[in-house]
Amino acid sequence: MNNSNHYSLASPTSLLLDDNQIIERVFSHISNKTTDLGTEVWKEPVQNYLNQERFDNEIKLLKSLPVPFCPSSALPEKGSYISRMAAGTPILVTRDEEGKVNAFINACRHRGMQVASGSGCKKSFVCPYHGWTYGLKGENRNIPGSDGFPGIDPLDHGLKKVNVLEKGGIVYVCQDGEINKNFQKEVLDYFTFDQELIKQSEIEDEANWKILHETLLEGYHIKTLHKETFYPYGLDNINVVENYGQNSRVIFPFRRIEKLKSLEPTKRVIDGTITSVYSLFPNVSISVLSKHTNLVILEPISPSRSKWIIYTLINKSNEKEKISKEEALRDAKFVSDQGQDEDREAARAIQETLSTKANKHLTFGYFEKAIVNFHSHLEKLLGN
Repeated sequence: MNNSNHYSLASPTSLLLDDNQIIERVFSHISNKTTDLGTEVWKEPVQNYLNQERFDNEIKLLKSLPVPFCPSSALPEKGSYISRMAAGTPILVTRDEEGKVNAFINACRHRGMQVASGSGCKKSFVCPYHGWTYGLKGENRNIPGSDGFPGIDPLDHGLKKVNVLEKGGIVYVCQDGEINKNFQKEVLDYFTFDQELIKQSEIEDEANWKILHETLLEGYHIKTLHKETFYPYGLDNINVVENYGQNSRVIFPFRRIEKLKSLEPTKRVIDGTITSVYSLFPNVSISVLSKHTNLVILEPISPSRSKWIIYTLINKSNEKEKISKEEALRDAKFVSDQGQDEDREAARAIQETLSTKANKHLTFGYFEKAIVNFHSHLEKLLGN
């Protein structure tokens, strides 16, 4: 595995279009019946979705990178915690008494029992097996019957720490190794701390995590797969696609964006006229919709099984519109019950064909520029 260049995230100030540039690019595509195109056709071997050794190497990669674990708003107060599996490891993240975020392997230092489950708010964590107790900073606070453990120093038996970074409204966890300083400087601000978290959900699918991720990164399928759900509101295969390092942003414009044509550029408000999907390498996406934003983490379980971890937040209100919790939830329900279910069904159907030898590889063309960017960086780190 090549670990030389994990952190190639570029600065948004120079490489991502601003709102008016996006609007003008969309207007140009509508007028010329064009879309943003890539320059490469990518052929991804089917075995990369099936092979256990390849899967194991992907898990190692996920552990070596700073990967979003949750939005900051999922840890809203001192004592807040979340525990879940991440890249096959039970991880516990806390917000301590000073408001700082900490991350640990969720395993008691006695005999390995998980000390926390789910999420909530606590002052300490008591192992449900023998009662060893840990604070929010992972320190060992109590060993019941400590006389029975001569030579065991509680100071050396706190929860095992992993590296963590909170920036731009997201908590990142890096299980193996340090978080590169360049990453800390260049990572974008995707959320504000005061954005309200209104829903958290988990879904398991019988599909490889990469197939699920690919469904989010192109508009070539909108008219066909989503003809009764998203397409009546959107445009056919018209996207603005920007790759920045290992990551990408894909803009899906709604038909109503054309109402902005009659306005002067300084009076245009892009909110509500596009969906922006950020692909955060390797297994995370952020979908900014009209009234809500989804942070989606695709946790690999096996080569053919994955779990969606979905955090839904209310979008920040703009000067023209204040968004209520009810509106945001209604917006989110439409997306999850309609288009997302169609994407999931397509991914499961693809998974069922992979072992049939109908295809030796899956083909991604010029319309699938962001997916090609994703796979090319994955190949650089893992090989093919």
